[in-house]
Amino acid sequence: MPHELPKAYDPRAIEARWAEFWVRENLFAVKTPGEDTSTVNAADGNGASGETSAIPVFTLLLPPPNVTGRLHMGHMLNQTEMDIIIRWHRMRGYLTLWLPGTDHAGIATQMMVERQLASEGKNRRDLGREKFVERVWEWRKHYGGAILDQMKRLGVSVDWSREYFTMDEGLSRAVREVFVRLYEEGLIYRGKYIVNWCPRCQTAISDLEVVHEETPGKLYQIRYPVIGSKGEYITVATTRPETMLGDTAVAVNEKDERYRHLHGKKVLLPLMEREIPIIQDELAKPEFGTGAVKVTPAHDPNDFEAGLRHGLPQIIVMDEIGRMNENAGRYAGLDRFEARERVLQDLEAQGLLAATKDYVVPLGKCDRCKTIVEPRLSTQWFLAVDKEPTGGGLSMAEAARRVVLDGSIRFTPENYKTIYLQWMDNIHDWCISRQLWWGHRIPAWYCGKCREITVAREEPTKCAHCGNAQVTQDTDVLDTWFSSALLPFTALGWPEATRDLEVFYPTSLLITGTDILFFWVARMIMMGCHFMMPPHRPANGARPTAPGGRQQASGAGLDAATSVLGLGSQAEVTNTAAGLASPEDVTLSEAVPFREVYIHALVRDAERQKMSKTKGNVMDPIEVIEQYGTDATRFTLAAMASPGTDIAFNPSRTEGYRAFANKIWNAARFMFMNVDKAQQAGTWKLSEFSELNLPQGTAAPAGVSLFIPVTLEDRWILSRFNRVTLQVQDALEAYRFHESANVIYDFFWGEFCDWYVELVKPRLMSEDKNAVARACMNVVSLFEAALRLLHPIMPFITEEIWQAVYDGKPPAKSIALARYPMANREQMDTAAETEMAILQDLIVSVRNIRAELKIEPKQGVRVEVHGEDTVRKLIEENRGAVERLANVEATEFVEQSLAKESGARSTARFDVRVLYERKIDVAAERERLQKELAKIEKQIENAERQLGNEQFLAKAPAHVVEGLKKQQAETMVLRDKTRAALQELE
Repeated sequence: MPHELPKAYDPRAIEARWAEFWVRENLFAVKTPGEDTSTVNAADGNGASGETSAIPVFTLLLPPPNVTGRLHMGHMLNQTEMDIIIRWHRMRGYLTLWLPGTDHAGIATQMMVERQLASEGKNRRDLGREKFVERVWEWRKHYGGAILDQMKRLGVSVDWSREYFTMDEGLSRAVREVFVRLYEEGLIYRGKYIVNWCPRCQTAISDLEVVHEETPGKLYQIRYPVIGSKGEYITVATTRPETMLGDTAVAVNEKDERYRHLHGKKVLLPLMEREIPIIQDELAKPEFGTGAVKVTPAHDPNDFEAGLRHGLPQIIVMDEIGRMNENAGRYAGLDRFEARERVLQDLEAQGLLAATKDYVVPLGKCDRCKTIVEPRLSTQWFLAVDKEPTGGGLSMAEAARRVVLDGSIRFTPENYKTIYLQWMDNIHDWCISRQLWWGHRIPAWYCGKCREITVAREEPTKCAHCGNAQVTQDTDVLDTWFSSALLPFTALGWPEATRDLEVFYPTSLLITGTDILFFWVARMIMMGCHFMMPPHRPANGARPTAPGGRQQASGAGLDAATSVLGLGSQAEVTNTAAGLASPEDVTLSEAVPFREVYIHALVRDAERQKMSKTKGNVMDPIEVIEQYGTDATRFTLAAMASPGTDIAFNPSRTEGYRAFANKIWNAARFMFMNVDKAQQAGTWKLSEFSELNLPQGTAAPAGVSLFIPVTLEDRWILSRFNRVTLQVQDALEAYRFHESANVIYDFFWGEFCDWYVELVKPRLMSEDKNAVARACMNVVSLFEAALRLLHPIMPFITEEIWQAVYDGKPPAKSIALARYPMANREQMDTAAETEMAILQDLIVSVRNIRAELKIEPKQGVRVEVHGEDTVRKLIEENRGAVERLANVEATEFVEQSLAKESGARSTARFDVRVLYERKIDVAAERERLQKELAKIEKQIENAERQLGNEQFLAKAPAHVVEGLKKQQAETMVLRDKTRAALQELE
């Protein structure tokens, strides 16, 4: 039979098969609702039945991995969280789009191909630019899709039919359009400024691409002779003595009395024999060092600004590979660090090296190749982020500030809002040019005659200024992050007025890591707010408005065809009362690239150390998956993914969740075994469930529709399922992945497998055919619903078993297209949960006493129970279950409290004692009771603290306060019983 599962759970046998099936069937492809048939809005979430409900839209943009990338644990966490959220929304009936793609990664990819060429004894200049770019495209074809193949193996439910590459023709055209428009608005300009220069990559890099490391170094004090004052020197300090060759001044503070007599004088630059002025500038701080500083405008950003203030020459003494150039005099041709040693030797020989001190240097290194970065004066292209466009309006930075301040974009955890705003308040113009051959080439041409610049969308045939035909394109390319910042709208078709933009923009959520908060997140917000506002927003008629903030539609009112069978081309997508707005009426809050940003934590090793190749503690997720399975690895990450808390990844946790998957597998086999027995006996067959469960055309009910509670355990498990469903929804809406995973784990393993399955066994084996049929239907219904609840976190095992539940005839191609469980409050039964908790306490108490007394598992025992009449009645009605699960031969009720009896256990509701002749170890029992009493008193102390907190009482819901008071009263009863038991042992 199709529902027969192999005896052993082997994730390798099922995961590759389902991953391939999902891709082959294009299961997660989304057809954009046609403009002639529908409009789109966020859901009203009213769950109304009997009428067509609005289908909400949920869009997620995958942070595009580098084309050079391979999967690491950070990717695994990021993609697990995204896949959980996207599967959850899809199953709730949202029109769900998850856009995948890869980034061309200018520096990283060029490095990769250059290394390949080097292994062949070649370099890129041997090939020339055109042939080199062809070589990169060839490399990308053969090696560039590795991380996407790994993603497919993980089963991530992206729409692969929409996969993009940031160098695709359409996206490249959009990048050029953005550049030209920004240039026309006066926001892009070309100028000479100090940039971070990587001598290895031979390109400018942004501040964000420089990694600073506290490194032991030296601070050198150098004497500069004062001209016209024999024997007098000004002593300056530097960590980079080789740059002194480019000094054009020495600065002192105007208020520094020590140097007032030197104002207007000059010094002789050591080694270069060049006269340079002594200037007064705030660059020099009297309290720091000697109070005098050297000024090298071409090799230090602060010196550069001082040089502009005083009109100083800008002398570049290094070339693009960090070698001293002709301006360095006799040091020309030396590597910068060789030059440093030579300069120090010559200074010492001339008696001008005053001192050398140990000093910790915040050394900046290129994030890509780890080469020490050199501040260098260079002509680059910049984006003015704090400047108003020539046509008026907000600067890009100001718009990006406002949408976060007014809540149009929300951050989780919330502290990242503060971090983001602090960075935006101190933002500098963005250097967007890179000296590479791979990337989006800057659309600027230089005239060979008038030297003017022509910026154009298409390659010009002549200079726009003088008409000369000799124009040459700029050799630089754009920073990779420039094109990535545009993806939320360019990946949906901008600058064309596409239906995708109308339906799916703004995207709903961005899940990403803190390391690219400024690289990417902030820049997307700036670009989105600028280009999705008029006049840049493409206009082709009305478009839907959408409220800001979190979309929380429950999906309760979605029609069955949508929620069960998936969103086909005929799925109706309607608008709510918010109405339609013309493009001219678009507000800034509607131009944002996403509504929410969730910043996930770092994945560290088991000792909470950051993973690095240097430490040798990097874990390859593929190796972990090979050992434990994708589902177990995903569950581990989800169960530890608390917002704002780094994950200490330990494979032993993954082994535990592999056991969890095995538990589910065995429970499914147990269920199918009993179903087969029932079918052979003619009592019940699996098709009765599949034919009755959500037939086409019916509304998707909340709760577990085919589950009819007969016994206490039925009422209890049904209530628990609905309550857990509510908890999961609340947790996922707040991105508390760990809570959703843990409550599902506790329910599936603890409550369903360990309790309900054991309690229902007698009915499954009963001679009463009606009892067997009802038990089978209840078990299958609840198990199938629990699979759907678990699916977003563990997609593979749930798909395999869910398909088996329907015996090869599922109502949808995949469980991923089935509806997600919705809580039915009418199926919640607080009384049943309370009563079941009493029985569980009783059974567990007896089991614990048996273990302490070392009673053989097969040996039955007699027990005495003392409790109120209601408790006695409850136990009487469920005597069979209690005695079977605790291996009790007989249960006797007594009138007197057993709290003082040796070997007894007490709760607020009952006392229980196992009648067994083995002598109690009084000392061990006393120690146990003392520990128990300390624990109880701690609970009472905590409750009293909360109940005495006026702020807590004012904010907490009434039922929470009442529950706490009730719990405290019960705990105090238990404390008294425990004290009494201790006294008896004195």
